[in-house]
Amino acid sequence: MSQVTIYLDEDTEARLRAAAQAEGIPVSRWIARLVQERTRTEWPPQVRELAGAWTDFPELAAQRAGRGQPGGRG
Repeated sequence: MSQVTIYLDEDTEARLRAAAQAEGIPVSRWIARLVQERTRTEWPPQVRELAGAWTDFPELAAQRAGRGQPGGRG
């Protein structure tokens, strides 16, 4: 595991420490989790599980049908 040094102004550091304390985790773990979330290369499981959840959602072909036409989205 590597280490990274960051520089924060006092107000930002105070908010960071408060956020980590509110979750009951060390500051380094709070930052690591944020970096992991922001640099994720795939959808989280909670999002993938939503696939097909909306039965009345239009099919892809229907969504694309209006593109490039007046009143369409493209």
